Amino acid sequence: MRFAKNRLRATAHTAVAVAMGAAALTALPSPASAAADGLSVQYRTSATGSGADQAEPWFKVKNTGTATVQLSSVKVRYYFKAESAGASYRFACSWAVTGCANVTGTFGTLANPTATADRYLEIGFTSGAGSLAPGADTGDLQLRFYQSTWASLNQSDDYSFGASQTSYGDWSKVTATLGGTTVWGQAPAGNGPTDPPTDPPTDPPADAATLFDDFNYSGHSDPRISANGWNVRSNSGGPGVPGATWAPDKVTFATTGGNSIMNLETSTAGTAASTKQTEILTKATKFKNGTYAARVRFNDAPKYGPDGDRLVQTFFTINDLKAPLADDYSEYDFEYLPNGGWGEPSNILYTTSWETYQAEPWVAVNEHTESRRSFSGWHDLVLTIDNNSIKYYIDGQLFGTHGSAYLPERPMSINFNQWLIDLAGQTSTTARAYDQQVDYVLHVKDQVLTPAQVTTRLNAYRSAGTTFQDTVPGS
Repeated sequence: MRFAKNRLRATAHTAVAVAMGAAALTALPSPASAAADGLSVQYRTSATGSGADQAEPWFKVKNTGTATVQLSSVKVRYYFKAESAGASYRFACSWAVTGCANVTGTFGTLANPTATADRYLEIGFTSGAGSLAPGADTGDLQLRFYQSTWASLNQSDDYSFGASQTSYGDWSKVTATLGGTTVWGQAPAGNGPTDPPTDPPTDPPADAATLFDDFNYSGHSDPRISANGWNVRSNSGGPGVPGATWAPDKVTFATTGGNSIMNLETSTAGTAASTKQTEILTKATKFKNGTYAARVRFNDAPKYGPDGDRLVQTFFTINDLKAPLADDYSEYDFEYLPNGGWGEPSNILYTTSWETYQAEPWVAVNEHTESRRSFSGWHDLVLTIDNNSIKYYIDGQLFGTHGSAYLPERPMSINFNQWLIDLAGQTSTTARAYDQQVDYVLHVKDQVLTPAQVTTRLNAYRSAGTTFQDTVPGS
């Protein structure tokens, strides 16, 4: 966790953040039958010239069903071939009848790349986009994307690109989902819902070295917390508001629905002296490859008082930066900003894999996936690290895959914290507080588990009445 003014800003001479990811891919085998189920997508391109520096896929999404459709439940995917393995892309909305502020764009990596597609752009809508009555369409969605370097694009080998589509027409080479079910289009070969993964997962050994904690404690001073390898932070320093206090007494425990829950409360009255942030972390830095999982509740609204503070709610692993741009630094983050921050105007979730950074002047070497929507509520977060890639899952769906350049060189700690980026988002001096809850944490050393296998492990621990286990050897 860092405390730079813009944590994801990067310089031109570094390998920088790449926006990738979103949910796992599904598609129906035939657009014709899908069209009767609720949606159709028309497409045209506004950039057909060779060597263009940006692609301009424009869409109209039509409700072909008999019931009103909430646009927030609609996703459209456009598939393309990256210019290079390390190419990073940026999304922009030039104009939209729904309003560009209500249109989102994230990039993802295909599970089974083809000659014409290894990435996709997923278009989504916020609740502010409204709904579509039967027979209605969105009107123009004038969208574009480009390489972060503004280098030329070769669209001729992109699966969804149609050079002759200079006016709107039904286009089966994009897919549309409604409530997570694909109702239009056909994905690139091997990436449909009936296509099995290339390497089906096997059950990992039950005796693999594991950390599991159900956070079943009486309070922040419960001696079992320290005995079980955790530190409830009280020392000063970043990230967050300079001069703020890290308050152990704001880390509390309660039972909800039969499960013990840890609560991290962060509060402020608009000054550094009144700001109390919270963090809990493992004392040992002994975690590296394998699976990390937690169930975390993010919250958009404050517990009390006025809303609007630029807050960060997290689950992450990290080790120490020995020197600026040290190449053995590692960090892997789930970070939710309910009120925006770092240049973002509203809620956004980041998953970020770090190779290294420099604080002054700010230089970031990382890869990240982002989604601009509310994630308020409980979420199952899973991170896997093997010798090839880093993968992030949210609620059982693949959110982002990051490359081997960001694999860890040294073991790390496991952390949860909640902190304020600054005090500029809400300038009131009225007291307010925000909560983040954690249900459990799991790490399985050197084993890549699927989200379903994580759930199986969790259920086994709870069925056996196990609230804590740590068999991970020290580093």
